This record gives sequence, structure tokens and C-alpha cells, in this order.
Amino acid sequence: MSRLTSFVLRHRLAVALIWLAVALAGALTAGTTTGRMTQDFTQPGSPAQTTAERIAAAYHVDAGAPPVVLVLTLPAGQRVDSPAGRAAAGRAFAAARPVGARLVDYAGTGDRRFVTADGRSTYAIMTLPSMYAAPGLPAAAEAAVRSAAPAGATVTLTGITALSDSDGGTGGNGVLVETLIGGIGALVVLAFVFGSLVAVLPLVMAGVAILGTFLLVLGVTEVTDVNFVAQFIIGLIGLGVAIDYSLLVVTRWREERTHGAANRDAVRTAMAHAGRAVVLSGLTVAIGLVALVGLPMPAMRSFGYAGALIPLVSVAAAVTLLPVLLDALGPALDRFRLRSDDTASRGWTGWARAVVRWRWPAALAGLAFLAVLAAPMTHLRMGDPQTASLARSGPAYEALRTVTDGGVPSGVVSPVVVLARADAAAHVASRLGAVPGVFAAVAPDAPDQRHDGTALVTVLPADESGAAAGARTVARIRAAATGDPAVLGVTGEGPEQADFREATWGRFPLMLGVVCLLTFVLLARSFRSLVLPLKAVALNLVSLGAAYGALTFVWQDGHGSHALWGSPAAGAIPTWLPLMVFAFLFGLSMDYEVFLLARMREAYDAGEDTDAAVVTGLSRTGRLVSCAALILVLAFVAMSTAPATQVRMLATGMGVGILVDATVVRCLLVPTLVSLFGRWNWWLPAPLARLLRVPPSPARAEQPRDLPRLAPAGRAG
Repeated sequence: MSRLTSFVLRHRLAVALIWLAVALAGALTAGTTTGRMTQDFTQPGSPAQTTAERIAAAYHVDAGAPPVVLVLTLPAGQRVDSPAGRAAAGRAFAAARPVGARLVDYAGTGDRRFVTADGRSTYAIMTLPSMYAAPGLPAAAEAAVRSAAPAGATVTLTGITALSDSDGGTGGNGVLVETLIGGIGALVVLAFVFGSLVAVLPLVMAGVAILGTFLLVLGVTEVTDVNFVAQFIIGLIGLGVAIDYSLLVVTRWREERTHGAANRDAVRTAMAHAGRAVVLSGLTVAIGLVALVGLPMPAMRSFGYAGALIPLVSVAAAVTLLPVLLDALGPALDRFRLRSDDTASRGWTGWARAVVRWRWPAALAGLAFLAVLAAPMTHLRMGDPQTASLARSGPAYEALRTVTDGGVPSGVVSPVVVLARADAAAHVASRLGAVPGVFAAVAPDAPDQRHDGTALVTVLPADESGAAAGARTVARIRAAATGDPAVLGVTGEGPEQADFREATWGRFPLMLGVVCLLTFVLLARSFRSLVLPLKAVALNLVSLGAAYGALTFVWQDGHGSHALWGSPAAGAIPTWLPLMVFAFLFGLSMDYEVFLLARMREAYDAGEDTDAAVVTGLSRTGRLVSCAALILVLAFVAMSTAPATQVRMLATGMGVGILVDATVVRCLLVPTLVSLFGRWNWWLPAPLARLLRVPPSPARAEQPRDLPRLAPAGRAG
């Protein structure tokens, strides 16, 4: 690190120009990068996706995606189930076919279960070509049906996608407003931490890192697909880690200058200590995120590519551009400051002394709190959120209410589509219609439902696929279809989700083990200890459990989701969401562990005993960790104002996880456990040290001593 710092300072103009060029190129090509991103969430090779692709080739519709449900209500006094009403409804729905829709409705099936109890309303299951390729198709189909409907009739559109896109009357800010909220919050926190104009440097570093990552992702799009969600991941993670790394380096640089070091010497010392911690932290964040590359879903893999790039680019900027900026501009920006770093925080010093003195009660209290927070995780259920949690008002919500109030179950929004032989389609529909939990199964004999000896059978479950009962119904439908020679495949939202759960969560234990092992080895080599990395990995898993517990309690069970966002209990957590929380939270929370332990290790190597090293480390990094976490929490609070329910869920899990990790875990459990383990924290036997290619770290004997009341700036003790 010292050699790298000397090199960049000797060539500081070239380094600055290179990063300026990277940032400008990233800004100029950002539109191209996002334009190349895809909206594909399919899982190639899965049984459901294979069937969906076969149907798409023959029928030119996306049967694996949630369909659009069109609801038509006739004027008072008219009935859909009369001959005239049935014919009028059939003509209206048929108007949607020219836009590429394939419909299953009352006119085509004669099934009374497509009509509400009062006889005035009917619905059609409308499957379209990919809505991502042509997002205006649902609205075009709705307009076509409305223009062909009888005078005085109402036509409204609903379905999982329409409900998810609905504001639902709960409001919600756009991406620009959320970004402004997060940026303003970060600037306020940085101004509090530094009390000078140097507070702008972390924001500059975040901007450079985010734009540089977008430039690299442009190259990635040349060789593989990148999902559009990756752009939000880059912004979110970039804002957090780039500011975190800058906070650590700039704080140490100010300490050294305050203690009398010349500016360039302060930069070198800060990079030698804080810069090394930044590299270690960035690698741990990247390890957690790159684990997503091993999942079978291209969208999740692209999240791994983008997610791993942003901490690596942030590290590169922090160890090259940041020392150049501190060397050239640091003293001028920090000239008029309101806060001195000559002594450690009195508040954090007092807290550190208290948790060390009362280590056993503190450890037990912290573990008990986390156990209570994580307890709801024991009944976590993964699947699509139920429609009741997606919207509480608006046209899509009212259309669904029209159907469900008329005796039709909400499960019709997530049908199962079966590809069958045309000559046995009626038999397959009759057989699957008898499966417990199935509301109706139909095989219309219409041209758009038959092709080249095959037919489409639409199975309507009584319960949505996101509900536990709906998932069981989907499993029973697939079991009944298995072995039937007339069935050529089963697809739909429910089967797609079941395949995704099996493929991804079947690999999750292996992915978790690999990430934990790599993180353990990396930390063992960096801290020359076996106990410290083992404790760090264990506490990261505890933080993850707390985040999962909060997700379950707030969103699945509905305790607080209605009060805060106007959304009732979702009944399930989206299958992909816990994976994303794991990948992000595992790496981001390790940042704070590295910041704390690096300073404790430095103090111990300088001659302090374990308890004194704990006080020095926490008193010097407590404010840094809490403020860095606060910036991320504010970003997630801004993110939780989005109208999309699943985005709010992700923001809740990440926000609670970071908040708990930075407070209960890092500022309570970490110091108490390090104090309890004593000299064994620092033990690394010689054989393992040779394997890791680091000097051995024997556990030296320690003599009890008084804890320091205040740790001086720039000193280990």
C-alpha cells in the first residue's frame, strides 16, 4: 500500500486525469449502458420455462408471465349470462386479439365460473407477447375492448402486473426524488462528521465510482445480458461503499494532521492503515455479491456482476484518486472546520469502557435482542406477494374487487397453463379440474388456443400462487400432469416460481458455505487470527437472521406494513428477495467489522492489552461506523418510499439489517465478545500462518491494566 501511495502521489496529475476521463466516459455512455439492459427474469432450462418457450414458438405469447385480466361490467339490468350479454361480451373481448392477445373467456368456454354471482360482470384471461418487449400492449388491448363494449359498459384491467404497477393510493416517490433524499441525507451526515468542506470528498468519490462502474458494465453488456435492476444496485451499493471507504481514509488523514503530521505524511499514514482496511473491506463485499453469479437465473447473475464491480471500483478510486485529492486539495477544504480530531470521541470512549466492564450482561442482552428479532424467520415463506398487498385502491384494485366480490377467487390472476395434445385437451381439462384447490380448468376449442396438434389448457387455482395454499395447488396440478402422455408441459407464474425456488435455494447452502469460507480465509490472513474471522462470519449470519426476521414480521405477517405504507400482510416474501438481502448485507455489514477490528488489531500490535485495544478501536471508529451506517439507512428509507411493494420489502430488509448490524452487533456484541475472548483473539498457530503466508501470531500473556480514558489521535494507545 505504501508503494502504491508513493506511485500515485508522484503521478497525481495523470491519476486525476485518468479518473476524470473515466467519469466523463461513464456519464456520456450511461444512457447507452441502461439502454442495453434487459428486463428478462426467466430461468432457462427449467421445466416451466422450457414449456413457456415452446408455447411462445407456437402461439407467440408469454405463458410463463402473469396474464392480464380484463373485467367487463354491463349496465344495470343487463346480464352477461343471457344470450345477448354473452355475445356482446365475446365481441368486446375479441377486439383485443388483433394486438396479439390470446383470450380465455365466458364466450369461448361457456363456463359460468367466468361470470360473477350477480351476472353483470365477466372476466377474460388475456395472455400477451412479452410485455417487457412491448409495454404498451395491455393498455392497447384494454382500449380495444372498451371501444367494442356495449354502451354503458365498463372495462377495467387488473392482474399481478397491473396491481404491482398501481400507486394503490399509497403515493410513492420517483427514483429522482429518492436519490435526492439519499444524497441530501448523506451530505448532512458527512457535514456532521467532518464539520468542514472536506465533507464533499466522499460524495465526489461516490460519483466517480458509480460512473466508472457504469462504464465497465457497458463492456459487460457486450458479452452477456445485464438486467435493468443492476443500475439501481450500482447506485445503491456505490453510494454506500464509496462513502464508507472515503470516510475511513479521510478520518484517519485528519487524525494524523491534527496530531502534527505534514499533509503528505498524513496521507501516507492514512493509506498505510485505513487504505489497507478499505482493500480488505472491498474484497469481502465483492465476495458476497459475486456469489450471485453461481445462480441459474441470468438476471441474478447480472446482479452479481454489477454488484461485485461497484465495491472493486470504489476501492480502486479510494486507494488512487482519494490520496491525490487529499494531497492536492485536502488542507484547503479542511481549513475552516468545526470539529477537532485530536482526541477520540468521549461518548464512544465511555460506551466502550462500559461494555468492556459489563461484558457478560452486554453480550447476553445483545444476543437475546437479536434472537427475538430473528424469531419470525422460522416461519418465513417465499413466493409472490398476494394481490391484497400490491394495491389498496385504483382501477386495477377496483377491477379485482368486482371479480372477487362476485364469488370468483383471486387465484384466477395466476393461472397454470398446460400444453396438451389437441385430441386429449378436454380430457386433460376435466382431469385437472378435479384436482383439490382448482377453481376451473378449461380447454377452449378456439383457433388461438389450438396449433399444430397441440392445445392450451388454462387451469385457474382458487388461491393465488403466492399463498401457501396456492403453492400446494400448483404442486398438485404438476403431480397430476406428470406421467400423462397427453400433457406436453406445464408453465405459468406458479410453476416458474416453484422451479426458481428449487434451483436457487437448493444451491443456497453451498453458496453460503463458499462465501463464509472465502471470507474467513481472507480475514484470517488479514487479522492473523482464527477467532476474529470466525466471530465476524458468525455475527454476519446473526445480522442476516435479524433482517429476515424483520422482513417476515413486517411484510409477511403485516405488523407495521399497513401503518407505514398502507399495505396489508403480503403472506409471502418474493423468492429472489432473501437472496439479494444475503448478497448485499453480508458484504456491506462486513465493512463495519473490518473497520473496527483493523483498529483494534493495530492497537494490540502496538502493545495494548485486549481490553484497552477494544476501547481504542471502538472510541476511534464508533462514530465512523454509526455515521456510515446512517447514510446507508437514509438511502434505504428513501428507497422505501417507492410505490412498488417489492422494492419497499427490499428496502426494509436491508435498512433493518444495516441498522441492527451497526448498532447492536458492531457496537455492542463485537467489543464484548473480543473482550471476553481476551488474548485468544490474536492467536494464529505457526502451521496455519505458513499456509496463509503471514507471520504467526502467538497469544501473548496480558497483565490487567486500567483502561484508557481517552485515546489520543493517531496513536495506538
